[in-house]
Amino acid sequence: MAKLQDEYKEQTPSRFVNEQFGDTNVYFQNAKSLLTKATGFIAAYDFTLNPYRGCQYGCSYCYAAAFSPNTQMRKDWGKWVIYKENAAKILGKELEKWYRKNPNQPPRIYMSSVTDPYQPLESKHQLTRSLLEVMLDYRPTLVIQTRSPIITRDIDYLQRFQRLRINMSITTGSEAVRKDFEPRSPSIKARFNAINKIKQSIDSSKGFIPKISITVTPLLPTLVNDEDDFIERLAIADRVVIQDFHKSDSRSLVASTRQEAEEFKHKYSWWYDQGKYNYIRFKEKLLSRLSGVEIKEGKDGFGYE
Repeated sequence: MAKLQDEYKEQTPSRFVNEQFGDTNVYFQNAKSLLTKATGFIAAYDFTLNPYRGCQYGCSYCYAAAFSPNTQMRKDWGKWVIYKENAAKILGKELEKWYRKNPNQPPRIYMSSVTDPYQPLESKHQLTRSLLEVMLDYRPTLVIQTRSPIITRDIDYLQRFQRLRINMSITTGSEAVRKDFEPRSPSIKARFNAINKIKQSIDSSKGFIPKISITVTPLLPTLVNDEDDFIERLAIADRVVIQDFHKSDSRSLVASTRQEAEEFKHKYSWWYDQGKYNYIRFKEKLLSRLSGVEIKEGKDGFGYE
């Protein structure tokens, strides 16, 4: 059993239980609230919902590392997760409160903004699944942001949401690039297979078919030999969202691209030396080849509609 390291004690809950999941330290805490008012980039929603704090995928570019409890945990992004032990109970209470004030207005919920609700730990603890079960009784508009094939486990629940969009993050069409920028994340093939399984498993006469977005955010390089195939495979979605890197900022509590990703950009200088041109060129290819797919950029792409 892992012990909480001294440098992690600042701003961490006073009551916690530790376990190890692979090389990740997992800390359990009771959350005071689960629904957070949505602002800024996802202000179109009423709330964000983050079942976990921290993320095992630990992608090099992830802005969410900025919201770590302390500086050391920000440096160790990907190696720790805080599990919100009472999440389902709290969510039920908060949704009941919402409906007392808004009896005819289902809430709009974005899950998740600073974690992946289907990171590997979810396969063991099924926290996100328990939250879906709670939400089924309250009929929200729900958007799920993930890069994980584990989401297919919950198709039985997903097909019961009348207003659901699934955003699958696929930032590059090249495995070599993925392994550099996000080596702990699922393969590109596994993510496309997950989308296929969701679309093929839901019978429209028996359930609701979710909207599907592929979020290429941030847009990473795709090797020349992989680009045409990647664009062709994106046609499985009804929306493709592209976005460049967040600006880098070393301050805490600032959504920014981490230094680890900035360093990888040097390896792909053939792309980033003409970054603006390559972004525009890729966007134009999407527009010309994916005629039946919405192509959106940045904030405009993250709404439900």
